[in-house]
Amino acid sequence: MEIPETDSEDEMAPGWEERCTTDGLVFYAHHATKTTQWHHPRTNKKKRVTGELPFGWERQITEEGKVFFVDHLNHKTTYTDPRLAFAVEESKSLTDLRQRFDSSTTGIQILHGRDLTGRIAIVTGANCGIGYETARSLAYHGCTVVFACRDLTKAEAAIARIQKQRPSSTCHALQVDLASLTSVRMFAHTFSVRFGRCDVLLLNAGVFGLPHTLTEDGLETTFQVNHLSQFYLALLLQPLLVQSTPARVIFVSSESHRFATLNTENISEDLLSPSHKSSYTSIIAYCNTKLCNVLTALEMQRRFGDQGINCYAVHPGNAVSTYLTRHWWAYRLLYAVVRPFTKSLQQACATSVYCAASVDISRFGGIYVNNCVPCLPSQSSLDSILSNRLWITSLSMIEHVLGRRAFSMQPLSKCNEQSPNNKGEKFSNLVTIGVL
Repeated sequence: MEIPETDSEDEMAPGWEERCTTDGLVFYAHHATKTTQWHHPRTNKKKRVTGELPFGWERQITEEGKVFFVDHLNHKTTYTDPRLAFAVEESKSLTDLRQRFDSSTTGIQILHGRDLTGRIAIVTGANCGIGYETARSLAYHGCTVVFACRDLTKAEAAIARIQKQRPSSTCHALQVDLASLTSVRMFAHTFSVRFGRCDVLLLNAGVFGLPHTLTEDGLETTFQVNHLSQFYLALLLQPLLVQSTPARVIFVSSESHRFATLNTENISEDLLSPSHKSSYTSIIAYCNTKLCNVLTALEMQRRFGDQGINCYAVHPGNAVSTYLTRHWWAYRLLYAVVRPFTKSLQQACATSVYCAASVDISRFGGIYVNNCVPCLPSQSSLDSILSNRLWITSLSMIEHVLGRRAFSMQPLSKCNEQSPNNKGEKFSNLVTIGVL
């Protein structure tokens, strides 16, 4: 691996040398005066590096006690700590966060120099499109990636492509059908038993442009796939995420959330999941679910942020050519026309990868990110009353389908027990596990 040159704005006057301690604190030594300091000689800012060495590097010590570093991928050695090439300035707030990436950045570039070995990530809808590129980027850098997909054959084919390019990558396919809450529950149970930890939950899957259809649970498909099932998955895995702290949850939303019609006055089960096609418009349904994604990310941060879980909502890009448009020929044609002017799939996955693994943003949760930059979502997204009502309504809809054991991890055969008639008792088990 080539260690990149230092950015021009970080260049120092002659005589200074950048070094770092073993625990990742950067300091500066001046050879003429034989002094050291923690602040950059020009910018006067502190910097730090991650505790991990870049992927493929190893720290060794000579018989004389001198530390050196070995790049096993390129068969090189150096006495310079390779982590220095990826040091970042310490930020006290989001406004102080230095922008290092933009709309042209790819997911692979985000992870340059990172080693994610030992971390486990779930990516829903990872068999194609942005989800595939997200999973590939993480797997290339040592992360164990679980492909949460409806079609296991396609998921395993996608994994085979990655392992052909990078044989050392570790990927697994687990089936989950987001049109079935029972399937979501089975996936959460299987994953928890098999892996025992979850560092990153990346809720990427989605549908767009569907005609009005109902799932096996009797819910409108766009709403259940884009919001309810992934909300349910996040809640089921919340105890595992807490055990794996620091953990991250990323909801892939869209700028179209700004065109949603959902508000505190009209939120209801029938608006979220219309039972009749006469009250359904596919575009509005999609926009509303994307608002639900942002609301859920911010509300989840409020509820679980102090437990070591950081939650993000992201916008991958505008009119990116993916499998998402497969249900409507007009959109397939439109996206094909604008494809030369939009992001590639690797660029579209960058913001998700940034929120999943970047050190820059690790201290800040409960934010909306576009082009790898935190920004303000719509005003409706920031309405805590609306997000709380959506949370409670979503819980009610899930329990209506699966019964009162919907949020326990007891044997799956018990999940269909009916809810009690008393409303206070209905939610008592949810309060106990911290869902409400």
